[in-house]
Amino acid sequence: MKRRDFALACSAVLAPAAWAQTTTPAQVMGRLPQAGKEYLPLDKPAPVDTPPGRVEVVEFFWYNCPHCNSFEPALDAWMKRTPKDVSVRRVPVAFNSSFAPQQRLYYALEAMGLVERLHAKVFYAIHVERKRLEKPEVIIDWVAAQGVDKAKFTEHFNSFSTNSKATRATQLMTAYRVEGVPAMGVAGRFYTDGTLAKGMEHVLQVVDYLVGEVRKGR
Repeated sequence: MKRRDFALACSAVLAPAAWAQTTTPAQVMGRLPQAGKEYLPLDKPAPVDTPPGRVEVVEFFWYNCPHCNSFEPALDAWMKRTPKDVSVRRVPVAFNSSFAPQQRLYYALEAMGLVERLHAKVFYAIHVERKRLEKPEVIIDWVAAQGVDKAKFTEHFNSFSTNSKATRATQLMTAYRVEGVPAMGVAGRFYTDGTLAKGMEHVLQVVDYLVGEVRKGR
């Protein structure tokens, strides 16, 4: 589903049961991924935060997106086995201003070193416990209920640094021309998502292939 349809739902067609399968990039769709089909080369390179010799992979997500919630376990497992020359970072999107508080939630957690502890819990709270973590005051109260110092979190949540990171996240989303989430960017050069890869079960294999292409200097 395209960005304009986010008022109704999130994008990407998922087949979560297939994520347990292990395939090589050459086995995706029975052939190597192809530009314009399983992934898109960017006309203009997007900014990267990694030094030379490392390959940056970006996951674009939205906490309220059920597909991002379903994709998170597969992504987390994949991140834990990525080679040392691959740097993975999550980027919360904002297709409209109502998404901004959740962007700030993620970056405040990151600033406090709480992503590993609370990132998955945010998804659980929203999609299992049906909590509406959308307004700043509700988000702050929920985080405090997880045993986090409320004053410190509020300071990070409202900080200039957090707001700047949220602004850069939106700029990066635009640079990658993200149309829906979850979506992946590679090395500031390539973009793929569930629609292009014909299912999120194929996306990480496409990303593995693209990382290999970047290593080869292609």
